[in-house]
Amino acid sequence: MNDRKSIELAEIEKRYALRTQRGKGSLYDPLLPVNVAFRHERERTMISMLRTFTGARALSSLRVLEIGCGSGRNLIDFITWGARPEHCVGNELLADRVEAARSNLPPGTTVLQGDASSLDLPKGHFDIILQSTVFSSILDEELRRAVAANMWRMLAPNGGIFWYDFTVDNPRNPDVTGIAQSQIRMLFPEARYQAKRVTLAPPLARRAVKLTPALYPILNAMPFLRTHVLALLRKSP
Repeated sequence: MNDRKSIELAEIEKRYALRTQRGKGSLYDPLLPVNVAFRHERERTMISMLRTFTGARALSSLRVLEIGCGSGRNLIDFITWGARPEHCVGNELLADRVEAARSNLPPGTTVLQGDASSLDLPKGHFDIILQSTVFSSILDEELRRAVAANMWRMLAPNGGIFWYDFTVDNPRNPDVTGIAQSQIRMLFPEARYQAKRVTLAPPLARRAVKLTPALYPILNAMPFLRTHVLALLRKSP
């Protein structure tokens, strides 16, 4: 591992540990009404894209990999929708999250700890690869490109990368960076690209939902207030 890469990986671990120490993890409590609104919108969009992507193929026949799987929630969704646990693999850098994922996911699911840029899995093995707010946590461009290249290497012909991340910088949080749609295209120059803007700007959404949950869909109807993108990057057959 080169020095630059090892430094950035260590910094990522430090940034997440500091966020936990500051109690910011509570912002992502899945039971908070604002997070329920985020999740429902993202699920609807993901399912719509997934149905178009799979076509006549059964989800149970497809191999799924998630980069930065956290506690396993996204893979649980895919298994609920029909993916087979033994066809699902999670990859996670942080040891505590690896432990949580292994505890939460059903038997047969594989969870691998380590750096996604060095993940040594077969070329073209996965039909679906997921990433959710991983790239915005990688501040080093070289590492970001290396992770993207390895994802593309592991993606099967006619496979798809499902990408969820924010596109604008958060001036209050120097530990993350927005990934513009033009940057996504540059990371995967061979991909056929489609995307939809989703997720009302979280600071605005939190204030709105505190006043009344009915404000969320009203504000979210204005695309320029959405800060994230859900994209599908497809590989040619």
